[in-house]
Amino acid sequence: MVYSLFYRVIPLSVVLPMIFLEIGVALPPPEDIPEEVLRTEIITEGRSPMNGEPLTAAEYAQIREKLGERPYPPEIDSKLQNLIFLLKIRKMLKTFVPLPIIP
Repeated sequence: MVYSLFYRVIPLSVVLPMIFLEIGVALPPPEDIPEEVLRTEIITEGRSPMNGEPLTAAEYAQIREKLGERPYPPEIDSKLQNLIFLLKIRKMLKTFVPLPIIP
């Protein structure tokens, strides 16, 4: 009786604290900010894409707008425009006619 009790109680007294220690190790430190909180934070500053210096949100928006503007619209050759148009029609026809179309 004492023999079987010894083999049942001792392993439990050794294993249970090890389980709780593993749980404690798996938890993040208490000063760590949860990811859910960080996702809801509104970012009010940015870095310049040109030189990396810190900027306010308004300055960052102005720079992004300035970089996005082009003095002239992009020009595409008329043959290339026609080819793109024909490829779009071919793609549309392939959805209705699943047979292979000869290129």
